[in-house]
Amino acid sequence: MSQTLEEIAKQLKDANKKVQLIYAFNGTGKTRLSRAMKDLIAPKPEEGEDGEPSREKVLYYNAFTEDLFYWDNDLLGDGEPKLMIQPNTFTDWILGEQGKGNEVIANFQHYTNKNLTPVFLEKDGQKAGEKTYPSVSFSIATGDDEATTGIKISKGEESNFIWSIFYTLIEEVVSVLSVPEIGDRSTNQFDKLEYVFIDDPVSSLDDNHLIELAQTLATLIKDAPQDGPKFIITTHNPLFFNVLFNALKNGFKYQLSQHEDGTFSLDRWNNDSPFSYHLHLIEKLKTASDGDGFEKYHYNLLRNILEKTSTFMGYEDWADLLPRTAEGTSDAYLKRIVDISSHSKHAGDEQPQLSKDDKRVLGYLLSETANKKYEFAERYRMLVKEEAKNG
Repeated sequence: MSQTLEEIAKQLKDANKKVQLIYAFNGTGKTRLSRAMKDLIAPKPEEGEDGEPSREKVLYYNAFTEDLFYWDNDLLGDGEPKLMIQPNTFTDWILGEQGKGNEVIANFQHYTNKNLTPVFLEKDGQKAGEKTYPSVSFSIATGDDEATTGIKISKGEESNFIWSIFYTLIEEVVSVLSVPEIGDRSTNQFDKLEYVFIDDPVSSLDDNHLIELAQTLATLIKDAPQDGPKFIITTHNPLFFNVLFNALKNGFKYQLSQHEDGTFSLDRWNNDSPFSYHLHLIEKLKTASDGDGFEKYHYNLLRNILEKTSTFMGYEDWADLLPRTAEGTSDAYLKRIVDISSHSKHAGDEQPQLSKDDKRVLGYLLSETANKKYEFAERYRMLVKEEAKNG
């Protein structure tokens, strides 16, 4: 059903779920949806009326959040470049009032480089005793008790830094709201918070860190109190979506699509393995097997599965996934069968049908390969443990 983004925002609000996860291609309207959600939860007061800051009801991370930061390269003065922060209550609240600078640094270094250090440049605020942080510089340790200052970090590192500020805030929100008695909380600034909207956090991360970030975010959401804020997460990244999809079992999952006429649809995602293309191919092969419909091109599908699986699970060669011989090595015969049946350099006449023996081998390899999908969840856990161990 075609809807406006405002209608979809209302649909998300009316669902009343602790977490809702949305996949959408870039340019579909994820950022605009976050704005529509903000306007629905915390509308601007009418002229002449007093209103509460929107952050008391909704916190959001999106392209507008990143727009708060820009570089001053001081080309004329030949000074050190600084990442400037536009005046806003968002960062003053986190860094000044909540004093979470060290936590931001720790989160940033975890996903980038432990030797790359942000330095928040302090400035007196307008109120007595108030501190603001209008800029940030970066230094990197050189390994000899010295440091190179005035580093201009990459766009990906900058995105990591901004996300680290926001994520540190969400950690604080969950920590504070986990105290059941309102009077016992260290601050009451989060008491009215209704929603946290997160749009595509740090898509510049490599796969291992992206998996870890998704798992960490999912754990934080699950630790949040049931009567606390609800979470809406949008992303265009299939891997990030897939990890969250499997980690957040009780949430609603959707795909957001935009139509030619400028309207949108939000469709529930009910299958168990979104974007697991290797599983889709396995199901195709199973269907062919059940109907005795194996043909030569099915070996190409099998090799595709083996290559994708080996890359994800860290094997150097897809043949490492093949059944082992008694000596513990890959079966050279099986590898040769897959090679011959999936590759052909000559455009000669070929039969699409397979012999009985080739069908038997393909069926056997399909059975063995299908079992590998259960190792994916274990691989996720291993990657997270390795990252945590390496700091």
